[in-house]
Amino acid sequence: MFQIRHERSGDVLAREHLLDLCFGAARRLKTSERLREGRLPAEGLAFTAEYNGHVCGTVRLWHVEAGFRRPALLLGPLAVDPEIQGHGLGATLMSHALTRATILGHGAVLLVGDAPYYARFGFTPELVAGLSMPGPFERERFLGLNLRPGGLDGTQGIVRATGAWGDADAPPPAFGDAGAASRRRVA
Repeated sequence: MFQIRHERSGDVLAREHLLDLCFGAARRLKTSERLREGRLPAEGLAFTAEYNGHVCGTVRLWHVEAGFRRPALLLGPLAVDPEIQGHGLGATLMSHALTRATILGHGAVLLVGDAPYYARFGFTPELVAGLSMPGPFERERFLGLNLRPGGLDGTQGIVRATGAWGDADAPPPAFGDAGAASRRRVA
């Protein structure tokens, strides 16, 4: 049986290993990652799935601004150990995270991901048609969801990182990664 719980500081290494396993090292180069880099996830919105004491899934949500003064959350990454994919854990993590975000009063969620997969949760590209990411992104994979009526309606502009700095859990940039500091400034 899977257990979904709030992420703990002791989950860091297992989470990072899982993300590398699912997405590879190139995940660190994506614009969504630039928006998360060096920041803490939104309070109470970082979850770990555990099975027999092992981390097998993760999802986090991050504060962003969807255009001018429109608070939203950026979801991601959502990852499930490849050995157990296809058993509904990803959907369970998504539903759990979206329910908690709604309960906490958040109005909207953005993500970059597989549109057919996320459509089942209500994500659509239409809600983010007036928004852009601050770097390269795949427009057809950029999706939004209103948690409250009108959460993203009429939004325009560039998505910007907001929220708390100082993700002590984040691994440092690789030694010799001269581009890390400049990439941090993109967010």
